[in-house]
Amino acid sequence: MKNKTKVANESSVLQARFMVPYQYEIHFTSDLFAIENPLVREYFSQHKKLKGQKPKVLFMIDQGVVDHHPDLSTRIGLYFDTVDGVECINKKYIFPGGEQVKNSRKDQDAMLQAIDEHGIDRHSYVIGIGGGALLDAVGYAAAISHRGVRHIRVPTTVLSQNDSGIGVKNGINYFNKKNYLGSFTPPEAVWNDLDFLSTLSDRDKRSGLSEAVKVALIKDRQFFEWLEEYSKSLNSFDEEALQESIIVCARLHLNHITTSGDPFERGSARPLDFGHWAAHKLEHLTDYEIRHGEAVAVGIVLDTVYSYLMGYIDENSMNRVVSLFDQLGFNEYFDYLRHYESKALLQGLEEFREHLGGKLTVTLIDRIGHGFEVHEIDTEKMKMALKRITQPTFYYEN
Repeated sequence: MKNKTKVANESSVLQARFMVPYQYEIHFTSDLFAIENPLVREYFSQHKKLKGQKPKVLFMIDQGVVDHHPDLSTRIGLYFDTVDGVECINKKYIFPGGEQVKNSRKDQDAMLQAIDEHGIDRHSYVIGIGGGALLDAVGYAAAISHRGVRHIRVPTTVLSQNDSGIGVKNGINYFNKKNYLGSFTPPEAVWNDLDFLSTLSDRDKRSGLSEAVKVALIKDRQFFEWLEEYSKSLNSFDEEALQESIIVCARLHLNHITTSGDPFERGSARPLDFGHWAAHKLEHLTDYEIRHGEAVAVGIVLDTVYSYLMGYIDENSMNRVVSLFDQLGFNEYFDYLRHYESKALLQGLEEFREHLGGKLTVTLIDRIGHGFEVHEIDTEKMKMALKRITQPTFYYEN
């Protein structure tokens, strides 16, 4: 009995320590489902699963993509007739794009039901084709089915190709809070088809550029200067300039995810969310009438002006940021701020803190190309920044 007690005491603390490696590739291509494009065939040839098992592939597609590419489902079917060892589910599931799909319980349940109905297991795939919101929702449905079925993303907007579609986060909105339910589940692959961008509205093309400015401001001064130099080309949606901005932006985002040491955001910092505390709140206040990228542009300018008022950056740097957003065509979206009291918008700070827990951590800039973190916000100075950027002449004074 004495020996048994000794053994029990020695074994009373058990430690579990293990690492799970993640690896996925982000491809940039054109006309993804053209028969002569080998990308998808090569992917499934290189990622053969269990011997004797034929993985299934289930597609969930953004309604906006289908509207502009009505033959997409047919082309996917014809393409997968040439892919060996894979069973492509004939039925393609169509869902609304934008925040609507992240707010809709009906759509979320339909995604889960489709995964269940077609027997999509951990060795099969759900492939989402659409903008960032659709990909967020599809990724979340895949992540919680069977504790995780494989998902592949095909981003179709500037914003999803250069930012949201290449990362590890999935989520839906709940309790009137953005991304309240979600997971950190990396995709198996990301296939960026640049041809999808040709059918986007000017508003959606422009919206995605805000994330390029964001990552340049906190990570890469040289990229910011490139954006300044090519701002007219980007504002007119020159194809070559737009594609270059997407690829550089995607690389900078991916570098942060893979080198930060905190890809699943275990800490309290979210440097890639520069300008996002206000953006998320503004989206909610407008009932998502404002696009995410438009709200991010407003949030970035707000935090940039605040950085100036706090003495972190000089006036010239502030003016360059404001001027770039003006040259990219974002100035009209600051009108949204004039409809809300500062108190309502500032509630976004607490919601931002609550989303991660711990202490408030907000990224600001102390020079172009370098972000840093603060844990307190001077609300009076922030109100001054709000008042300043809501003046009708704000863009014309800089």
